[in-house]
Amino acid sequence: METRTEKIARISEIARRCRIHSLDMALNAGSNGAHLGPGYSEMDIMATLYFEVMRHDPKNPEWPDRDRFVLSKGHGVLGYYTMLAESGYFPVEELPSFETNDSFLAGHPSRDIAHGIEATSGSLGMGISIAVGMALAAKRDGKKHRVYCLVGDGECDEGIVWEAVLCASQYCLDNLCVIVDHNRLQSDGLSRDIIFMGDMDKKFAAFGFETLTIDGHDIGQILDALHERSRPVGKPLAVIANTIKGKGVSFMENNNDWHHHKLTAELYDAAKRELTWGGGSDD
Repeated sequence: METRTEKIARISEIARRCRIHSLDMALNAGSNGAHLGPGYSEMDIMATLYFEVMRHDPKNPEWPDRDRFVLSKGHGVLGYYTMLAESGYFPVEELPSFETNDSFLAGHPSRDIAHGIEATSGSLGMGISIAVGMALAAKRDGKKHRVYCLVGDGECDEGIVWEAVLCASQYCLDNLCVIVDHNRLQSDGLSRDIIFMGDMDKKFAAFGFETLTIDGHDIGQILDALHERSRPVGKPLAVIANTIKGKGVSFMENNNDWHHHKLTAELYDAAKRELTWGGGSDD
């Protein structure tokens, strides 16, 4: 039986591997560039969801009782597509087709159940509304699956987010878990300088959610927050995950230039060295 230490190590390795896959995708995207920063901040959360928490079956993507995942911060597709590929929804070898003509791996996700993509997103705030609708439908149909939704902290500037949150509380959607990727940066700069949200967990609590605040790169904390014993009864759950934009590559971390950026061959090599050898040389 896998120990907790072994489980954490396994999930961490998947996240590391997916960060490398993301580099390949970004390099192949060429002048289109890619959202590496927001993809890397969510990577540990995504690995924990797909490889330990959620009930899903890549061999049967339309399984009615599967848990649903909605990426509301649709620009974070690097953390999404890589997990779907590693899970077996499609071959890892298809990842480099990202943002190329006729590829299903677009710059923002488009609903494609066969490939594990539950919802189209990209217009900020829409994804959480879809997730609330999914959770409400499951409740009314007497279904037991859960709905997980990842939102960005910058995305929470949108009023539609709070309309959806109010609705989730109104209908006691305890089958819904909203995870906030709280990396404190958005496309235009520091989130606090654009719209200061204050204490995010208190905001969600005031709207009727049970809340938890964690280190979004600590696999153990993510596991504990999403464990069945942490699930409230009669109210939805919000997990505020404190993260670092660009986590894993030193020149990307907390550097908002990497919100969306073109990856050169030189920078690709430097980033891959860090992710492969911890920043050491090739020798």
